[in-house]
Amino acid sequence: MKKILLLGGSAQQIIAIETAKRLGYYTVLCDYLTDNPGQYHADKFYLVSTTDKEAVLEVAKSEKVDGVLAYASDPAAPTAAYVAEKLGLPGNPYDSVEILCNKDRFRKFLAENGFCTPKAKGYDNPHSALNDIEKNFFNMPVIIKPVDSSGSKGATVLHCCENFEKALEFAFSFSRCKRVVVEEFIEKKHPYLVGGDIFVQDGKVVIWGLMNCHRDCNVNPLVPVGKSFPPELAEEDLEKAKSVLQNMVNRLHIGFGAMNIELVVDGKGDVFLIDVGPRSGGNMIPDLLGYIFGIDMVEMTIQAAMGEMPNVTVNEPVLYCATHNLHAARSGIFNKIRYSEQIKKYIVRECLYKKQGDRVEYFDNAAKALGIVFFKFDNAENMAKILGNINEHIMIEYKK
Repeated sequence: MKKILLLGGSAQQIIAIETAKRLGYYTVLCDYLTDNPGQYHADKFYLVSTTDKEAVLEVAKSEKVDGVLAYASDPAAPTAAYVAEKLGLPGNPYDSVEILCNKDRFRKFLAENGFCTPKAKGYDNPHSALNDIEKNFFNMPVIIKPVDSSGSKGATVLHCCENFEKALEFAFSFSRCKRVVVEEFIEKKHPYLVGGDIFVQDGKVVIWGLMNCHRDCNVNPLVPVGKSFPPELAEEDLEKAKSVLQNMVNRLHIGFGAMNIELVVDGKGDVFLIDVGPRSGGNMIPDLLGYIFGIDMVEMTIQAAMGEMPNVTVNEPVLYCATHNLHAARSGIFNKIRYSEQIKKYIVRECLYKKQGDRVEYFDNAAKALGIVFFKFDNAENMAKILGNINEHIMIEYKK
């Protein structure tokens, strides 16, 4: 029986473990958390940090694995690429994966290769960043974020210099390597940022899972709270975005696998790649794309990591599909979720991570979601109307 090494056993990563088992693979799991739920699904579990490259490499050697995958995890993606490269397993170039997982290296790559990219600079300490701001090195607004985090953890948008020091401190607190990037903020042309997953096979993008990225300004306006399809992009902008993404794949020599992307088209029609993760998206994006295109993105990702050629047959897309990340506007003890009668008829699936009596936290990053709900709307107008007023239709109840 072939073995696959999976890096990360969170609730959202269990689907990768279960899919690998369904495909007939022996599953070996690494995670540094003693209470990760994935350990109860995997065939074998190692209490090892997914960012400790050498420790994970030793696990891979001792288990004689045939493939390694960091499903829906930016921090673990370089480890997976490192192990694959060291052992001659299927994988993308380690240096390319490192570039994608490091925000200031990614900005440098974009600038050096002729892509549109905001003015940006990385910093190892707050004093240098403060000095540049005082010298008007950047035009406002700017966004400050850790170079090595995902899910908008530690990110802040500033429209003036006030609170810059506090924003830097916040960003540094979420950086494992203690480095942040400051970059000029790009104003988007369309109502939403564009995000989702693409899938690469033999160096070509074969699945374009581009969608609208929704935010909730009542909590953190930078944190995604859901996706909807189809994307509200002009056709020429959509084609330009596809061209830019394929160009990036070519230049980084990405051979296969899922990539999570977020991009902006500005008022001039220029495409700016904001973030590209060399892994499947979190928040159950692959599940949503499964509904839309009639495919199993998780299965394809695992097969690719094991050196097998997935059967990529994309059906005509199902329109007006969406997800919403259930989240709390304040911390407290969770009781239940109530849905309005108007929205209930559109719900096709609900996945809850919390149970009655669990503590929930104010939603300031993607890791604090309470669960995810899937929708299928009957037309674009109803989808826009419901999602645009989603907080009127989904209520989080707390225990008193």
